[in-house]
Order: sequence, then structure tokens, then C-alpha cells
Amino acid sequence: MTLTEEKILNGIKYFVTHTRHVGRTKLFKLLYLGDFLHFKSYGMSVTGYDYYTYPFGPVPKKLYDEIDKNDLPDFLRSNIVIIEDETEDNDEFKQFKILLKNKIIDYDCLSPNERRLLEEIAFEYKEATAKDMTEITHLRNSPWDKTRQEGMFIPIDYFLAIDEETKLDREEIKERFLLQKELLADGRH
Repeated sequence: MTLTEEKILNGIKYFVTHTRHVGRTKLFKLLYLGDFLHFKSYGMSVTGYDYYTYPFGPVPKKLYDEIDKNDLPDFLRSNIVIIEDETEDNDEFKQFKILLKNKIIDYDCLSPNERRLLEEIAFEYKEATAKDMTEITHLRNSPWDKTRQEGMFIPIDYFLAIDEETKLDREEIKERFLLQKELLADGRH
């Protein structure tokens, strides 16, 4: 398992064990918030996922496709189960439950900053529902909202997370982000 795969798996485990109501939609939104907040501060995402504009908000397309095709990679399939929740038939989109085969979280694969970010997001959104998370990620001028104005099912640019609170300069962020993408493409991260 690569370091990035370990981060994805343990991030999912963390959110499932430290927040309530975690199904597919809430999970996607928690991962999005974590990746874009981490990018804003450090110039790199945690998961390496690319997010796309979907009608119900930002979606990590690769993970969405894996779940949709019931084709999770081994590192996820051996640790989690995603099942359709038949009890929630009054919602406008399908509900999914995420079950863990093993709840032990390996914190060693996470940097102190990544761990702190997971803790902050889990604390803030502990009781949020999928509907709440959708509203939160649809806020005006969010990266999803800015991209949605260009169309649906297109990539959300991480650089839209940069604002006046960002401490790194744009060139440093660009350099870090390109390095991460290169390492991911080569399978070295």
C-alpha cells in the first residue's frame, strides 16, 4: 500500500469512527474539506484525489467511480464495506452506509498537520448529516460554487482554495502541488 493509500484509508476510518451519519455523501464532503484546507495551508492535498462538480457538491471522481462500479481497490475493499441504506428512501439521492472491518487507525502515516486537520473537521462536522454537508460545500464563492458556474462534471481547481489567509505564496504552492502530482503519477507516494 502506498503512503497516499494509507492516508486515504486512515482518513476514512477516522471520519467514520469520529463523526455520525457517515455515508458516501458525507464522506465525500469531509474528504473534500480536508484536501482543500490542507492545500490552502501546505500546497498539497492529503488524498491526491481530484474533485469534480456534481449536482450535490464536490465529488472525488475516482472514489465515486470505484464505489459506483463496486470496484474498490484492494486497500479499501479489505478494510471497508459500503452498502446502500434501504431505510432512507425519502431523500433525493441514494444513501449509503460505510462499515469498517477494522476500526484501528494507523496515525503513523499521517503528519501532525494532517492529523490535526482530521480532528478539527471531525469535531466541527460530527453531527452534520449528508444534507448539512451538501449545504456547507455549496456556500457562495466556495471552490465548488465557482467551478459550478462553469458547468457540471468538471474538475475543481485546488488553487481556488487560496485566499488572503493563505500563508504560502502562490509559486511555493504550485511547486509543492506539482511535485505531489508527479509522485502520485509515478506511484511513489
